[in-house]
Amino acid sequence: MMRSLPRLRRLLRERSVRTGRFTLASGRVSRYYIDARLTTMSGAGQLLVGEVCHTAIEDAGWAPTFVGGMTLGADPIAYAIVNHATRAGRTLDAFTVRKRAKGHGTGRQIEGGLPPGARVVVVEDSVTTGGSLLAALGAVERHGAVVAGVLALVDREEGGGRRVTDEGYDFRAVFTAAELL
Repeated sequence: MMRSLPRLRRLLRERSVRTGRFTLASGRVSRYYIDARLTTMSGAGQLLVGEVCHTAIEDAGWAPTFVGGMTLGADPIAYAIVNHATRAGRTLDAFTVRKRAKGHGTGRQIEGGLPPGARVVVVEDSVTTGGSLLAALGAVERHGAVVAGVLALVDREEGGGRRVTDEGYDFRAVFTAAELL
C-alpha cells in the first residue's frame, strides 16, 4: 500500500479536485469540489482504490463479510474493494443502499444479498456533513447488519466524520481534503 497511497493521492488530485465556487449536496458553498467518482470509476482508480481501501480495512481489524454504502458514490469503491479482496484470496461481497426502497419488484432498499447479521464496513467517497453516510448507516442497521467500521475515501473535515464518530461508529478516512488540495 505504501506505493499505492501516493499514487492514489496523485490521481485524485489530477482527476477529481476542482477549485472555484461549488454548492455541495449539504447546501454549503465551497471553494473546492472533490468529485471522487472521476477517479473511482477509472481503471487506474479501481486498482488503487481497491488496494488502498482493502488495506485500510484490514489494518483497522474490522473483518467484514460485506462492504457497501449509499449509491452512487460508494458503489465503485465497494466494487474495487471486493475485487481486490477476491484477487487476494479473501471472501468479501458488496452491497448498495438506495436512497429509498424500490416501489416495485422486491421493494428492497439494500441490494446485493446482504443478509441480516452480516458484519459490514460502510464506505463513502466524500464526507462533508455526514448526512448521506448516516442515512446509509441507518438503513444498514435497520436491515439487521452489524457495522464494524466506516471508511471514507475523503473527509472534507467539515464535521461529517466527527458526527459519524459521535454516533458511535469507528470512522476512518483514507485522505483529508487538506491532503488533496
